[in-house]
Amino acid sequence: MTNKDIAATQSEFERALGEIRTRVSLSGSAAPRMAIAYSGGLDSAALLHLLHAYAQHHGLELFAFHVHHGLSLNADSWLAHCEQQCAALGVAFDARRVQIEKKEKSGIEEAARHSRYAALGEMCRTHDVPLLLTAHHQDDQAETVLLQLLRGSGVAGLSGMDSANHAADLLGDASLLMGRPLLQLARVDLAAYTTAHAIAFVEDESNLDPRYARNALRHQVMPALAQHFPGFQQRFARTAQHAQSAQRLLIELAAQDLALCLDGACLDVSKLRQFSADRIDNMLRYWFGLRSVRMPSTAWLNEMRTQLLEAKHDAQLCVTHADCHIRRHRDRVYITPKLDPETLEQEPRAFHWQGEAAIHFAEFGGTLFFEAAEQGADAAWLRSQDLTIQLRSGGERLKPAFNRPTKSLKYHYQACDVPAWERERLPLVFVGKQLLFAAGIGMDCHQLSSEAGPHIAFRWQFDL
Repeated sequence: MTNKDIAATQSEFERALGEIRTRVSLSGSAAPRMAIAYSGGLDSAALLHLLHAYAQHHGLELFAFHVHHGLSLNADSWLAHCEQQCAALGVAFDARRVQIEKKEKSGIEEAARHSRYAALGEMCRTHDVPLLLTAHHQDDQAETVLLQLLRGSGVAGLSGMDSANHAADLLGDASLLMGRPLLQLARVDLAAYTTAHAIAFVEDESNLDPRYARNALRHQVMPALAQHFPGFQQRFARTAQHAQSAQRLLIELAAQDLALCLDGACLDVSKLRQFSADRIDNMLRYWFGLRSVRMPSTAWLNEMRTQLLEAKHDAQLCVTHADCHIRRHRDRVYITPKLDPETLEQEPRAFHWQGEAAIHFAEFGGTLFFEAAEQGADAAWLRSQDLTIQLRSGGERLKPAFNRPTKSLKYHYQACDVPAWERERLPLVFVGKQLLFAAGIGMDCHQLSSEAGPHIAFRWQFDL
């Protein structure tokens, strides 16, 4: 590798990292901090040395984080190697050991990935590091695009990896940014860079195992593509950039459509019907993403859309997803949690109010808020009462106002348009045997104070 080639590699890396750094604040500590996910392999070894030089030049504090999976007999020696390399460079080093469940081969790879990123996120939080950098490069991007194409993925999948993104589901922190400053560099460039600088690295024997889909592509398919289509990696990377641009436009459209269709936390079916099937699917995928629901298959989405739009007005429709239920009630579409039947068999829980703004009841899946109100229970009286929160047992009645009759909770739920599936989960609050509050309906007027002084009204909110 010539000096000119080395300079070009360093220049591209610095350009990419400079762009990534504009997306995150690195001023939260005495010196701006960033970290590298350091496995000890060729790619991360090259990135470590590039980052070390960059950090020294820009006055940044650099950390190297290593994850010990224990899947290889060499894992201990890799950990020792990484620690020694960091010590030689004066880079702060930390490591975590994770346990991977013994599953089928395809399952082990995915389980190791999730455990690795969770450990990396935990180390970032421990050391107050807002930016985590990985050594993914152009060849990795090409493999990702080809894998997604073989899986029949849509535009989002063909977008490949972004130069930077937040991955709260992997890292466990929505504020942590993950950057990939090597995406425009080929692995051959990184190999030449490590050779030119005599950088030591380790070889992971699992990277040669063709039972893993990515390894099969890397060692059997990619060489054939390179022989017949030289430079295909750059073209695949360019395809990913085009797909990313298209995906950004789809997200913009979905956000606009969702704003038109939202009615509180649910969707208005009459407004959904104004859109084409493709546009509805695009918006639903976006809505699922906002609610942390995994993307469904195209066939599942088609079937759900058909049911939502064609069901009768008064149909109590429920479509089951792996993460939740999609329900329709009176021309509104809801995302509701999948509940363990045991959650509907909670024992009553006694408690006292001591002036808190809210009390969280995990076993009932929500929070009870205590808010100042013109009409409500006397605050001093409420502090002195033995309260109980529980689910319906049947036969409960409530009088919402003195000029209104006492009616069953079923009547009030219907009048308040509370969906049937929520009624069995909504808790009740009692003072002794007297119903004080029914979530979804309100306070019983018998306990409302007419005296002057601070009054408290209850409000229930389910956890998201």
